Amino acid sequence: MYKLLLSLCLMGASSLLSAESNQTATAPQTKAQKQLQAQMEREKKFAQEQQFYQGVNYDLSYAEVDPDSLENIKVPEPEYDFDMDDVYD
Repeated sequence: MYKLLLSLCLMGASSLLSAESNQTATAPQTKAQKQLQAQMEREKKFAQEQQFYQGVNYDLSYAEVDPDSLENIKVPEPEYDFDMDDVYD
């Protein structure tokens, strides 16, 4: 009877240890999968940013300035007669 109980305990302990080793084997794999997924998201974000910075898909012709229209704008002249002497009197 004792041998039977002892053998059942040993079998149960060995099955628990093998199940635990299977879980630890899959844990690094899932961690690697998570890291891979996060890196793929970063790559996708980088690709979108590069597309924006290169401006290939954007039409900016509406913001161009006609050089002929600049001739009508007056250039403000700087005031060189700035004097602070009267402040200290």
